[in-house]
Amino acid sequence: MVEKPGSLAAGADGRTPIEALPGLAWAYRFHPNGITEELAVDQPVPEPHAGGLWLHFDLADARAAQSLRSISNLSDPAKDLLVADDEHQQLHADDTCIYGVFADLVSGPDAETWDISFLHFAMNEKVLVSSRRDAVHAVDATRHALREGRKIPSVAVLFEAIVEHVVDAVEDYSDDLAETLDDIEERILGEDVSDERLVLGRMRRTIVRLHRQLAMSRSLLHRFDRDETQPAKPILRLATEGLTQRLDWLDTEIVALRDRAHLLQEEVSLKATEETNRHLEVLSIVATVFLPATLVAGIFGMNVKGLPLTEVEYGLIGAMGIIGGVSALVYWWLRRTGVLGR
Repeated sequence: MVEKPGSLAAGADGRTPIEALPGLAWAYRFHPNGITEELAVDQPVPEPHAGGLWLHFDLADARAAQSLRSISNLSDPAKDLLVADDEHQQLHADDTCIYGVFADLVSGPDAETWDISFLHFAMNEKVLVSSRRDAVHAVDATRHALREGRKIPSVAVLFEAIVEHVVDAVEDYSDDLAETLDDIEERILGEDVSDERLVLGRMRRTIVRLHRQLAMSRSLLHRFDRDETQPAKPILRLATEGLTQRLDWLDTEIVALRDRAHLLQEEVSLKATEETNRHLEVLSIVATVFLPATLVAGIFGMNVKGLPLTEVEYGLIGAMGIIGGVSALVYWWLRRTGVLGR
C-alpha cells in the first residue's frame, strides 16, 4: 500500500497495516456487504484485502503531497495529478488505475457557496484516493451519507456516489437560479429594474462557468465510455451510463437558464435605455420652454444704453412679465403640436 523501506508487522486481524498518513482528512473502509467503517486518521490504515478503502487528503496540508506519493498500486502520472495544481477536468486510465480531475461546487460552513473548485482522484479495484484544496460539496455529502449508513460495496459504487453528489449540488443550484430568475422577471414586469442588471451579469457569469464545466464532464465520460481500448473501463461501465444521462439533462437545463438570463439582461438594458430616453426628453422639453426666456433675460442683462424699460418705475415687473409670457407661449405651442402629450 505504501512505498516505504522495511517491512511492517501484521496486525491482530491478519491485515498488513501502514503507517498513519500526514495530511489525511478522513479514511473509510468498506466491506463486501457494503457496510462502511470510518477509520482514525492518526492510526495506521489497514490494507483493503476483502473490501475497499477511501482515503481523502487535504492538499492545504503541505505533508499531504508526500503521503500521496508514497501510496503504492498507483501509477506515477496518477500520483502527480493527485498533488498537482491543475484546474482542468480530465479523465485517464492505465493498466493499474483510473485517475483524473472533476469540477465540484465549494462547500461553505452551512451551505454551498456556489463557487467552483476541483476534486482530484485516483482509483483501482480496491482503493479510491481523493484530494482537494477547497472544501468541496461532493466528498462532504458522500461522507455524510456514509455516516448515515449508506452501503458502499465497491470502489466503483463509491466513485459513482461522489459524482452523483456533484450532479445533485449543481441540480440544486440550477433550481435556486431558476427561482432567482423568476423573482427578477416579476420585478422587471413591475417596472422595478434598479439593480437587476448587475445581478443578472453576475448570474450569467456563474452560469457560463458552470455550463463550461458540465460540458467538459459530459465529454470526458462520453469519450471514456466509448473508448473500448481502456483496460480499466469495466470498473466504471455501470457508473457512466446513468451519470452521462443525468449530465446531459442537467447541462440542457443550465443552457436554458443561460439563455433566459441573457434575455432578461437584454430586457433590463432595454428598459433602462427607455427610462434614460424619457429623462432626456423631459430635460429637452424644459430646456426648450426656458430657452426664449433665457434669451430675453440675457438681453435685459446687457449693460448698454437704449434698453427698454430701464427708465420705467416698474420695469423689472414688466421684464419678468415678458419672460413669463414667452415661456408660456412656448409651452402652449408644445402642447398644441403634441410634443408634451407623447
